[in-house]
Amino acid sequence: MKRKRRKGGIVSRALALLVWGAVAAILALGFFAYDLPDVERAFRPTRAPSVVVRAADGTELARVGEIWGRPVPLAELPPELPLAVIATEDRRFYQHFGLDLVGVARAALANLRAGRAVQGGSTLTQQLAKNLFLTPARTLRRKVQEALLALWLESRFDKEEILTVYLNRVYFGAGAYGVDAAARRYFDADARGLSLYQSALLAGLLKAPSRLNPLASPERAHARAAQVLENMAALGFVTEDEVRALGQAPPPRPPEQREAPKPQARYLADWVTEQLSDFVTLGDRDLIVETTVDARLQRAAEGAVARAFAEPAPGGPEQAALVALDFRGAVRALVGGRDFGQSQFNRATGARRQPGSAFKPVVYLAALEAGLDPAQRFVDGPFSIAGYSPRNYEGTYAGEVSLAEAVARSINTVAVQVAVQTGLARVVDMARRLGLGDGFEADASLALGTGEVTLLDLTAAFAVLANGGERAWPYAIERVADGDGRVLWRRQGEGAERIADQGHVRTLVGWLRGAVEGGTGRAARLDRDAAGKTGTTQNFRDAWFVGFTADLVAGVWMGNDDASPMKNVTGGGPPARLWRDFMLEAHRGLPPRSLF
Repeated sequence: MKRKRRKGGIVSRALALLVWGAVAAILALGFFAYDLPDVERAFRPTRAPSVVVRAADGTELARVGEIWGRPVPLAELPPELPLAVIATEDRRFYQHFGLDLVGVARAALANLRAGRAVQGGSTLTQQLAKNLFLTPARTLRRKVQEALLALWLESRFDKEEILTVYLNRVYFGAGAYGVDAAARRYFDADARGLSLYQSALLAGLLKAPSRLNPLASPERAHARAAQVLENMAALGFVTEDEVRALGQAPPPRPPEQREAPKPQARYLADWVTEQLSDFVTLGDRDLIVETTVDARLQRAAEGAVARAFAEPAPGGPEQAALVALDFRGAVRALVGGRDFGQSQFNRATGARRQPGSAFKPVVYLAALEAGLDPAQRFVDGPFSIAGYSPRNYEGTYAGEVSLAEAVARSINTVAVQVAVQTGLARVVDMARRLGLGDGFEADASLALGTGEVTLLDLTAAFAVLANGGERAWPYAIERVADGDGRVLWRRQGEGAERIADQGHVRTLVGWLRGAVEGGTGRAARLDRDAAGKTGTTQNFRDAWFVGFTADLVAGVWMGNDDASPMKNVTGGGPPARLWRDFMLEAHRGLPPRSLF
């Protein structure tokens, strides 16, 4: 009787333990599963489009966003590709049920022997679960959720479907998601036509996409591909002869072996992508933007800006921007700051600053149009108008001067007299016609550049002078296509619009030539005919030089983002030297030509 009671007690305790164990398991499962993602929603891919920005010659300047290829069915891929992935990432893929217990045990034993983590036991299904639904966080919760989702995937899809989704969603490095994007990124090829070596190389990237991709490290990528081929041979997927033949041949090189874009090209790329919605309807498709940018000039501009800050200059400018245009306003180069990585604000297109004396050509062009006699002489001396008393930078006066001398020496008193004589409303109208906007007050200080402009717009205004008086709206986008090359928008030819008399422009350009030859802009002198104008604002807050040759227009701004004063930095100093440095490189190999 006692024995029966003892057995009954054991059975009762065992059942109780079983029940409580089941309850504990359910609670634990609920704890890990309560915040699982909505798997149906996660299967719907949503993303921003990637934008490839190219120079006029096709050189890639920058790539913004992620690249996703088109889904490719497993049956249309070369059989070597999935085999290479299986041989490298999950040899028991077709045997396990989503979790590879044999692989986990083998990895645990290897890690125990090594005393550190040297192997992982995740299956392709687990990797897909993590990529689709979870974050990369290395936590127990994430690992348990990964296992639960892997079991769900295996119950919902067959192996071919899982492998298809995996290959079309996994990250292959260099911004490329999916095998189609990777094939185009690294080989400029369709994924359906990948060779055995290319398949092995892509499979090898999955271990460390950023470190092993052939654009970043061709040698590492090749070594990893060789290891994948050996794995395939060990499983009988390829023959030893095939592996030996590929090992003896030089590694195929990706088609794109250009120099990596410098960070400054991102200023241009961001400015271009900001405008895309004005030309095409944005969705989740990838876009290719062909621009007017000259890749050689872009590199020259970036180099010139970098050299301008090579030597520390206490009290000097902390930032700079440079724009180069052709005579119609097409952007040939654009740098929006010293370092895009440190500051993404584009000072060439987004910063509105006072141009100082760089605005004076607007005054003189309006005056010539109003009938100013180029031979007229003015007295440089102290005077006041409506309580405003302009002063020259040096604090001295030259007496009676010609207009050519007034422009070359950037005499403030003469510029104000000319503006008042012309009519301030006429000056404001000329600024608007030149593309500088409507934000100018019709007061006497206007002549000294107290309005605000962007470097891009001011440089475009000088392009009007360079081309003899025809409108020059700044632009950079020539054509927009989708990822398959279908043209979505193309710039149409625009007729010339004259906004200033050519004779008046020639007169003004002659005066601006003098500013470079022997005036305030003499630090910008080149080995060819050039014209330009310096600009310096009150307390040395902004310094400018904008000028042109018979081939190119360029503008430079230097200053501090917080508009704090610099130490005696004028437009005839660092900006003129930076402009000259860039223009010398830009004109390398071009024969000298005269303006007009």
